[in-house]
Amino acid sequence: MMALATGWAVHATFTQHVSSWHLKTFALIAVVAILQTELSRRLERQRRTLAAGPHVNMTSVWLLPAGVLLPGQLIAALSVTLYCYLAFRSWSGTRPSEAHRVAANITTATLSACAAGTVTLAVPALSVTAVCSAGLTYFAVNTLLTGLGLYLANPAKATVESCLGGMDDNLLELATLCVGGLLVMVLSQEPLLSVLVILPLYVLQRSMLIKRLEELATTDQKTQLLNATTWQDGAQREISRAERDNGSFGALMIDLDHFKRINDTYGHLAGDDVLKAVAAVVKQETRAHDLVGRFGGEEFVALLPSTSKEDAIVTAERIRQRISELVIPTQTNEGEEVAIERRTASIGVAAFPLDGASIEEVMAAADAAVYAAKNGGRNRVVGSMPASPRDIVLAAA
Repeated sequence: MMALATGWAVHATFTQHVSSWHLKTFALIAVVAILQTELSRRLERQRRTLAAGPHVNMTSVWLLPAGVLLPGQLIAALSVTLYCYLAFRSWSGTRPSEAHRVAANITTATLSACAAGTVTLAVPALSVTAVCSAGLTYFAVNTLLTGLGLYLANPAKATVESCLGGMDDNLLELATLCVGGLLVMVLSQEPLLSVLVILPLYVLQRSMLIKRLEELATTDQKTQLLNATTWQDGAQREISRAERDNGSFGALMIDLDHFKRINDTYGHLAGDDVLKAVAAVVKQETRAHDLVGRFGGEEFVALLPSTSKEDAIVTAERIRQRISELVIPTQTNEGEEVAIERRTASIGVAAFPLDGASIEEVMAAADAAVYAAKNGGRNRVVGSMPASPRDIVLAAA
């Protein structure tokens, strides 16, 4: 890809004329981009440090207009300028050994911008259709090249989200391209108004950083489920709602059987891969509005609103069956490839208000059912023993 980008720039040098307007536009974009980068340097550094997947920076805001308005050699020059500046000023900790990553980013950005510009050649004048087509082309090429690079960097652990980014990542990239599309029209009509882009970009970066910090504060980082505190807060709100509407909910306590053996045999990194796989199963087998969290260690919890105890037991059985069918590729501490399979889980099921009048009582009942499942031979689902009629009357009083 680097050879292709270099060849494109060299070819443009001999075939595309560079006018004084091109040079002025290039200088204006570079100055405004560097100014915006400098003002948001700390935000960018934090966002990059905390990024869970592919990091989306703001360079497409500047490179899309460059792709549409400038010849290929200036597109490449702008890409080199912006990414080198980012590497030395915003990306704290960039080492010489990581220069290949900067080069890969420059290559991807240059090819994406040049491809976007090529699309507009078929249109005699700038128009909404031309700018939108250029933006979509930039997005498609950039996503494809970035995803391919991330996949080749680590094929064994590559996933669709780790290579192509999540929904939020792609929406952010599309948002920056929308700003870039508007900047195309500004540069072609009133170039000096391009400085007005700086503040919206700063606010966008700041809002994404705040959102990421909120996610980190509420999410278990190993499994991406709710952490124990956030799950407890959500459960308390569900109790209040159920009491107000005279409703009910089911609760699951999921405990992996003999999990310590995995850590002792294969290592803690392999144990983490098992936790992630189980978390994915629990998430897949529950609904979007169910509260699913990691309670600690190898324990998971799920609260199923507006669900009877019987239906909760059916859900728990599906989860138990899926866990037993898992084949989890991972590595030992020594780097040996292994596949962990035939893992099992003991699941306890309780319900509100049948098994308690508070979330603590309901979860205590589910926990007791987990112990009953383990004592009964493990790898099974057990429903809690319902409270006596007298207990229910006292709880209601």
